[in-house]
This record gives sequence, C-alpha cells and structure tokens, in this order.
Amino acid sequence: MATARTVKDVSPHEFVKAYSSHLKRSGKMELPDWNDIVKTAKFKELAPYDPDWSKRNGSCPPHFCKSSGAIARDIFQQLQTMNIIELDTKGGRRITPSGRRDLDQVAGRIVVAP
Repeated sequence: MATARTVKDVSPHEFVKAYSSHLKRSGKMELPDWNDIVKTAKFKELAPYDPDWSKRNGSCPPHFCKSSGAIARDIFQQLQTMNIIELDTKGGRRITPSGRRDLDQVAGRIVVAP
C-alpha cells in the first residue's frame, strides 16, 4: 500500500528545486525588473550568477547579516495573489488549503532514490 507523500516526507533541497520549476511552468509568478542587478544581502558585492539564486550555504554559514526585506515581501505578495498563502488573523501569513494541496502534489512527484 503506497502512502501519499507530503512536504515533510521529501528532501528539502529537492523540493525547493521541484517547486521552483512548478512555479516557472505555471507562468503566474513574474520576475521583477530588478532581479538581474539586485544583491541578496548587503554584505554581497555582486548579484548572484545563478538565475535561480540556488546556492547551498550549509547549516552554519561563516557570516551573518540581515538581507533585504523587499525580495521576500515581493515574493510573498505574488504568492498571496496566486492564493497559495493568505494573511492570518493572528498576524503574519499562512498556507491556504489549496496551497498545501499544490505543495503536496509537487512533493508526490519527487522520486526518492533507495
């Protein structure tokens, strides 16, 4: 009997890659005009070379500095218009039931190697 896979059952790194490709295929997520020149943090000198900004820094990077809130805010606003997240009554945001269903569908497509 096969069990349904959820986000918690798959590798986080593999899930992020699969979900980003899912959002690209849907065509609902728009890249901002400034995405090719923006730095991901104030201590960086240049914009990231990878167009997907996928760089694994490990669990304990050697430096800490707060990044810009504009990048995260823009992403959250787009996810809210796509009805993946919604404003919570207690403050902050939460995943909608349709957003959780999309996340679980993407997680179900990821094949875990034995």
